[in-house]
Amino acid sequence: MPDQKKILIIEDDKFLLKLYSDKLSREGFSVSMAISGEEGLGKVRQEKPDLVLLDVILPQKNGFDILGELKLDPETKDIPVVMLTNLGQESDIKTGMDLGAVDYLVKTDFSITKLPEVVRKYIAIHDKTAG
Repeated sequence: MPDQKKILIIEDDKFLLKLYSDKLSREGFSVSMAISGEEGLGKVRQEKPDLVLLDVILPQKNGFDILGELKLDPETKDIPVVMLTNLGQESDIKTGMDLGAVDYLVKTDFSITKLPEVVRKYIAIHDKTAG
């Protein structure tokens, strides 16, 4: 499949990382993974994925810092970022959206079965605006 969309998942919980990765791989996405903020930031810059799934609580650098850096960098500012985290307070959601996330999903309220649908939705929106 030549037009396989690349998703980068930045998540330090190895169980969830595998769960998300397996789910998206089965749906035909090319999945890359990072377990720390620094690793994730490096991979986004190197791989230029079609979409990033980003946790907030991460070792080295938190998700808000990563999101802020990505949105300030001309090379990565247009890559859609979906926050996928346990931080569900209104202030956290506002921070994520203000920094430029396209969506903010709280893990406890979110069913993994919907993950491919969410990913497709934001890639489609991005492809329309980019094209």
